Amino acid sequence: MTDLDQKQLGKTLWNIADTLRGAMNADDFRDYMLSFLFLRYLSDNYETAAKKELGKDYPTLAADDRCVPLSLWYANNPDDITEFEKQMRRKVHYVIQPPHLWNSIANLARTQNGELLNTLQAGFKYIENESFESTFNGLFSEINLGSDKLGRKYEDRNATLCRIIAEIAKGLAEFSSSIDALGDAYEYLIGQFAAGSGKKAGEFYTPQQISDILSAIVTLDSQEPATGKKDRLASVLDFACGSGSLLLNVRKRMGPHGIGKIYGQEKNITTYNLARMNMLLHGVKDSEFEIYHGDTLTNDWDILRELNPAKKPAFDAIVANPPFSYRWDPTNAMGEDVRFKNHGLAPMLFT
Repeated sequence: MTDLDQKQLGKTLWNIADTLRGAMNADDFRDYMLSFLFLRYLSDNYETAAKKELGKDYPTLAADDRCVPLSLWYANNPDDITEFEKQMRRKVHYVIQPPHLWNSIANLARTQNGELLNTLQAGFKYIENESFESTFNGLFSEINLGSDKLGRKYEDRNATLCRIIAEIAKGLAEFSSSIDALGDAYEYLIGQFAAGSGKKAGEFYTPQQISDILSAIVTLDSQEPATGKKDRLASVLDFACGSGSLLLNVRKRMGPHGIGKIYGQEKNITTYNLARMNMLLHGVKDSEFEIYHGDTLTNDWDILRELNPAKKPAFDAIVANPPFSYRWDPTNAMGEDVRFKNHGLAPMLFT
């Protein structure tokens, strides 16, 4: 997919979001929209891997057949499902069962099926609790499919979701299903939602221009900057990572194999979930990053509290666009923190 196509895909999805959200707050609709895009990514990635795993046994359907091939294989091979899913967990680190795949959900939406909402809830729950084991617990915790913002009654909420998902599926169908394209579209949408959030945008998104400058600086050879970019970073940390865009910008400069592991910390639970989705959508395996839900100021993350010099983590690069307007209370206990003890605490900031 060309850069122009990728940009057009992002614009198409944004127009869908702008049209469909109605009276819903943009921040609320963002979470639904990005979660559905993430489900599409997971499904495409999973079905590609399943086709490779099953080889000639993967069902071939007619062009006009809207059935999900994997659902046909499940129906015809019930005794082999457990072993197949075991292999998929080993190879792609997760499992999505046929009813929860994007194309199955999109088919329910297209036909205005009354079970879409229930199926979607079951799918999100399965992905959270069983697909990724403990690594992705709570990934969809901020997506309230039972919210009155979608409708007062189940039927109303189901109809709203059918309309939203059908339009997203229609918009995506016009473009390549390239995984890179979905990642870029996700990043584009985050930027667009941030642009409409005013001052709150800094909570989850670093403007691209700032991100470019910061990532360019930290990837230079610090001993001899004139030689250009480093060959490799063993690790990179963003202690206020938001949706992870700055970390991903560093990765883009270093290449997909140029960073050993990515670390991030984010206090806001919604933004923390966006960051984890964003990593996967850009092809970062769950074993290649660790995003922690916690407050950097109160030093919530155990690995950053390590005092043993032999075990204390070190990072080749640290990047951040901290929330400078964050309200905090410089307590006496915080003053005793080893990070601040020899330097003193900044006063409470009011905005």
